Amino acid sequence: MKAPGPAAVAAFLSRRAALSALLAMPAALAAPRLARAQAAWPDRPVRVIVPFTPGGSTDIIARALAMELQSAFGQPFVVENRGGAGGTIGTEAAAHAAPDGYTLLLGHIGTLAVNPSLYPNLSFDTVESFAPITLAAMVPNVMVVNPRKVPAGSIGELIALAKQKPRALTFGSGGNGSAAHIAMAAFNLATGTEMEHVPYRGTGPMMSDLLAGTIDLTFTGGPPALPPVRAGMLRALGVSSRRRLSAAPEIPTVAEQGVPGFEANQWYGLLAPAGTPRPIVDRLNAAATKSLQGDALRRRLETEGAEAAPGTPEAFRDFIVAERKRWAEVVRRADLRLD
Repeated sequence: MKAPGPAAVAAFLSRRAALSALLAMPAALAAPRLARAQAAWPDRPVRVIVPFTPGGSTDIIARALAMELQSAFGQPFVVENRGGAGGTIGTEAAAHAAPDGYTLLLGHIGTLAVNPSLYPNLSFDTVESFAPITLAAMVPNVMVVNPRKVPAGSIGELIALAKQKPRALTFGSGGNGSAAHIAMAAFNLATGTEMEHVPYRGTGPMMSDLLAGTIDLTFTGGPPALPPVRAGMLRALGVSSRRRLSAAPEIPTVAEQGVPGFEANQWYGLLAPAGTPRPIVDRLNAAATKSLQGDALRRRLETEGAEAAPGTPEAFRDFIVAERKRWAEVVRRADLRLD
């Protein structure tokens, strides 16, 4: 067979180059449009999914941060409460939303780190299904009791009561796998106590029942716990952090009351669906970081018993991975099951 001559080879290469250019045209044409879309973002309201009912720490922090982002970007950042199933319903909705920057999630320790161990058949992965934006806040839990139901005035007295009558005391939480649930599981493990878990569809309704005396106590974040304590409606026994809260220095830590080394804090962070363009993630990270480091939001969080804790998307992702491992061990040791 005769080898093709130089002219034939040149013609073939020319046709191949033309075909390659033709095939590349859609991507080339789409690239400027994508860049313009990202540059224009946001040009309409952005929803921030809170996977719990109104009134809890997640909701309070989400609304405070949403107001700051709305001011930064000039578009409404609308909080959408989608509670149920320990936060998995709202988290799933965010995971499966379009990755266009118009749906965000305010996730926390329960939805991102605990639920993977409690709910083995989730339709999403709390690491792979999301584009982390930033860790937002660390929130120590506050052990509060209804003083009409529980006579204890300290952690030591509560432990003694619980050991006298195992499972007689009831504690509420915002649902299976919620921050209050896992904090109490850690407390029971550390103190050898047994208290009955009563899950709710959110922190708000749980706090209503605690105030009414339907349940005895909870171990929840400062934002929902401190206001009724200051109003004299609940009694605070201890905080879960290593040091006392600057917003309530009169409340001793659990560790200093005979449970050495105890620490079980909540944390909250902002995420987008996986695949959200990195320029949008970076803009959100920059705006959220600036807001969280600013005096107004930082002081508001501190008043609520929370501490601003912004960082990079990569650091937040690594943090979620580490927390999943840590709390999976607590779930295993406590033999936690869905109630």
